[in-house]
Amino acid sequence: MVIKDKKILVTGADGFIGSHLTEMLLEKGCKVKALSYYNSFNFWGWLEDIPTNKNLEIATGDIRDPYFIKHIMSDVDIVFHLAALIAIPYSYQAPDSYVDTNIKGTLNICQAAKELGGIRVIHTSTSEVYGTAQYVPIDEKHPKQPQSPYSASKIGADAMAMSFYNAFGLPLTIARPFNTYGPRQSARAIIPTIISQIASRVKEIKLGDLRPTRDFNFVKDTCHGFIALAECDEAIGKEINISSNYEISMADIFNLIKEIMRSDVEFISDKNRIRPEKSEVFRLWGDNSLLKNLTGFEPEFNIRKGLEITCNWFMDNKNLSKYKTDIYNV
Repeated sequence: MVIKDKKILVTGADGFIGSHLTEMLLEKGCKVKALSYYNSFNFWGWLEDIPTNKNLEIATGDIRDPYFIKHIMSDVDIVFHLAALIAIPYSYQAPDSYVDTNIKGTLNICQAAKELGGIRVIHTSTSEVYGTAQYVPIDEKHPKQPQSPYSASKIGADAMAMSFYNAFGLPLTIARPFNTYGPRQSARAIIPTIISQIASRVKEIKLGDLRPTRDFNFVKDTCHGFIALAECDEAIGKEINISSNYEISMADIFNLIKEIMRSDVEFISDKNRIRPEKSEVFRLWGDNSLLKNLTGFEPEFNIRKGLEITCNWFMDNKNLSKYKTDIYNV
């Protein structure tokens, strides 16, 4: 399927990855309906940063309402389902909300897609479903390990989505991005936490455990992966990693950002930022060979290039002012 001129719904479009994906789809000539979480302030999150475009329609609502979801999906060809609660620490405090949003929200998307005639669905998973690597690189056959309520809810959401392919033939793909970073990312994540604190000229940075490794993807690469999967009919019915096939420790990320930003800041361990021992995912390194074989996908941005772009974005006072760097928000 070629997505140009298609009518596309992006759920979670007001968020970090969703806003970048919305921009990229508009650049490709798509007509995009961008779903922003309803609020009484008429605030559209990061969609506020996207220039007005005749092909962009912004809708506000709640992924948890099945009637609303069926209504806004009635005229679309493809759904990129990104709406989710994603903060791992908050899932320790409010796990029930993760079930409602992540699992039931996914059910609402799939049920509407089925009832409306088999709309193409790209459902967003997460590398957290794998837990600490039992082997590397992690391919799609790796066991799932629910090491947090968040990852458990995403395992459940993935299973719900795949059940609609197996039971009803819904043309669905599970896209599983590894750790995405870049401009607009929430300050709860490690890369913007480091950059925003250095940009605020603090002398000491509060962080959690720096031993774990991650497979980081620059946000534009993640979005290219999503689109490549939507255009690939052979991807239907599959779970597919979007990764860089590279791992780096949190400590090395910290030191690389210090180098890029020419900072001599020191690291302080903050116990409030450390996960429970059995909940920490210590190693993630994704195998992207399936995505490459199906679509020819290749990451464009290496870790240094992506971090330089991200650091420059945060150094702009207009952007930095949107972050409360002195508050740790789970």
